[in-house]
Amino acid sequence: MGIRIEDTADVSPDATIGDGTTVWHLAQVREHAVVGRSCILGRGSYVGPGVRIGNNCKLQNYALVYEPAVLEDGVFVGPAVVFTNDYYPRSVTPDGVLKRGDDWPAVAVTVRTGASIGARSVCVAPVTIGRWALVAAGSVVTKDVPDFALVAGVPARRIRWVGRAGVPLEQQADGSWRCPRTDERYVETDGVLAEV
Repeated sequence: MGIRIEDTADVSPDATIGDGTTVWHLAQVREHAVVGRSCILGRGSYVGPGVRIGNNCKLQNYALVYEPAVLEDGVFVGPAVVFTNDYYPRSVTPDGVLKRGDDWPAVAVTVRTGASIGARSVCVAPVTIGRWALVAAGSVVTKDVPDFALVAGVPARRIRWVGRAGVPLEQQADGSWRCPRTDERYVETDGVLAEV
C-alpha cells in the first residue's frame, strides 16, 4: 500500500506512520507521534509530540490534536476540532518568565474506538470520549462522554443514543434501543448503553 506524505507536510523523522496512511498538504506530525495504518491526516492538521493514533482514523483539515492525546481505531476528528491539554493555560509563569514544556503538566483527551468528533468542536482535557460516541459540530466537551452517546451544546450534554452506524437509536416497546440502519439492539442500564 505504501505511505503518502505530501511535499508540504512536516513529518518528524522520529514519528511513526503506518502503512496506507496519507498525510496531506501542510499537516504536521511531531516527534514520537504514532499514527496507525490506513489513516488520513487532512490539510493543516496537527499531531503533537507523542500523540497516539490508531488504525483507520481520519483527521479532517486543520484539526489540532495536542499531546498527550490518544485516539483508538476508527476515530473521526472533524475540521478545525481542537483537543486541549492544559488545566490552567498561561503563556508565562507567575514571575513573568515564558513557560516551556516542563513548566506545566500536560493532560490528555482520549477518544475510544469508532467515536466521531464534529467540526469545530473543542474537547477540554482531561476528558474521554466513549466508544462509538458522537460529538455534534460546535460542541464544547468538558466531561466524559459515555459509549454510544450523542452529545451537543456548550457545554456538551447527552441528547440521544447512537449506534455504530452513527444514526440515532429508536426506543422499543420493551425499553431496549434499536438502530434503524443496522437493526443492532442495545440495552440501557443506569444511564449506560451496551450492545445486546
